[in-house]
Amino acid sequence: MLAEKYAQEIQTILAKYPTDQRRSAVMALIYLAQRDKMFVDRKDMAEIGEILGISATEVASIVGFYSLYYDQPGGRYRLQVCTDLPCALRGAEQFLQELCHRLNIQPGGTTSDGLITVEPVMCLAACDKAPMFQVQSGAGLEYFENQTVESALSLVNQLRADAARRRGRNDND
Repeated sequence: MLAEKYAQEIQTILAKYPTDQRRSAVMALIYLAQRDKMFVDRKDMAEIGEILGISATEVASIVGFYSLYYDQPGGRYRLQVCTDLPCALRGAEQFLQELCHRLNIQPGGTTSDGLITVEPVMCLAACDKAPMFQVQSGAGLEYFENQTVESALSLVNQLRADAARRRGRNDND
């Protein structure tokens, strides 16, 4: 399915690596596979393995290791709050707890509309600007530093409004 849907993009990715080093394209193919649904299922992992000549288990081990890859469904937007020690000392843990409380979810949970997943992560390299988080979507990553719960909720409302506008355009197509 990936090979059919993204044939040209896969060929472009593979062209960047020597033929005997195709396995090096694994992260790029995982990213490509999760772009639409924000997670990589077992079928995708098996197909990536087949394309690269590695096992689905090897692909799954990479998905499991990195915090930007997912093997389970979540929200369309993944709001990842850094809770590493330096950020925690600047209030990141309280920020995470209060944000989740206001969204009526637990850390790691997804909002009832299925749009936003809020999760703790380690080290986003902006310790002096905590509380901070990154938002991952099919479009990539965006960083938000020196946040308050109110500013984060404002962003969540903006993401919801953007999603509603996109749904409206898709319904009219």
